[in-house]
Amino acid sequence: MVHAPSLQETLRSALEQTPTYAPASGDRLAAVLAPLVETPEPSLIFTVRSDTLSRHAGEVSFPGGLVDEGESLADAARREAFEEIGLDPTLPRLVGALPPVHTYVSAILVVPFVGLLHLPPDLFPAEAEIKEVLRVPLARLATHEEPMKLPRADGSMWHGWSYPLEGHTVWGATGLMVHSFLDILRAEAPWTLN
Repeated sequence: MVHAPSLQETLRSALEQTPTYAPASGDRLAAVLAPLVETPEPSLIFTVRSDTLSRHAGEVSFPGGLVDEGESLADAARREAFEEIGLDPTLPRLVGALPPVHTYVSAILVVPFVGLLHLPPDLFPAEAEIKEVLRVPLARLATHEEPMKLPRADGSMWHGWSYPLEGHTVWGATGLMVHSFLDILRAEAPWTLN
């Protein structure tokens, strides 16, 4: 009998296990958690940021934020997910990190961690920061993926990915993270996208 690897095993071998990054001069370091609910249908949990926030208001993102002094990247991702959506920090099984993404507008180097959740968790969004929590099936993200280009103030062009959903669009840094993750899943775990 051939052993079929679990999603956890597959992602652990495909993702970076000990990410250590330093932001460029003038940039800050942040970590986010991409919570992946395995059953009943593989889906990612996103937040819709409050319209009253000073940065990225109303945008769809993963829970996360700046790393506190002396805090590990993984601990920052867990802490921020707890603060923003009330996700019990002991629940997600961190299976590794995706490539970091630099945010052009806010000068932050963001390290995204994937955390597996066996079942949909009870969540309690922080009203001051989070307007809504979304759970989006991986298959839907994969079928709605579109390349995106935007002109920058300096005359250059930003290239990324967008994921139109009902009433929302995942794009920007989060869109780059989703694309990176979907590419890994297409190569290593295509069954999650069906």
